[in-house]
Amino acid sequence: MAIRRNFDNNLKELKDKLFDMADLAKVSLKESVVALKTQDIEKAEEIIKKDHIINQYDNEINNLAIILIAKESPVATDLRKIISALRICSEIERIGDMATNIAKSTLHIGNQKLIKPIEEIPRMLSIAEEMLEEALTAFYSEDASLAKKVADRDDEVDELYGKLVKELMTYIPNYPNEISQITQLAFTCRYIERVADHVTNICENVIFLVTGERFDLNN
Repeated sequence: MAIRRNFDNNLKELKDKLFDMADLAKVSLKESVVALKTQDIEKAEEIIKKDHIINQYDNEINNLAIILIAKESPVATDLRKIISALRICSEIERIGDMATNIAKSTLHIGNQKLIKPIEEIPRMLSIAEEMLEEALTAFYSEDASLAKKVADRDDEVDELYGKLVKELMTYIPNYPNEISQITQLAFTCRYIERVADHVTNICENVIFLVTGERFDLNN
């Protein structure tokens, strides 16, 4: 009984760190698009500087998982919980990287006059943010049905991504001197589309956690 309680406590610590890491990634993601929209160079630089904190959480969670596996020798469901947490941790770390990439695009654009107001990109991000929040809820509650519903929304982000990039390409003939800015905005759309893909991967791991089966939800 004491052994089981010790395992549960250690697993809770691992999950708590994972959710703290996710909170940081969510803030960085939101702030990165705010920095882009307002061309806030200082904010963008701060987001890039803070990326190491998310990476530090990644290392701590991986180390804790290794210790947990080595000391407790978990099997079946308990092992799936650890493996799922590790995989989800990796996806969150990559989401943090996407926030950093958006901030870097903001630095590339700098104070150039924008070819158009940044309006559609925040809408696209809003869907990805909702997906991430619900995917984490599905993980916390071990809800495979919710995970599947969240993954289905990836199509919404893909559709917006396609429309936005296509629109941005139409600006090139009229703004030949702003190709660098147009490219960075297209990159930003791509980064958000990748966030939704990483969230979909989180959903796959929730389903693995609950059922023990692997599903490819990115198709």
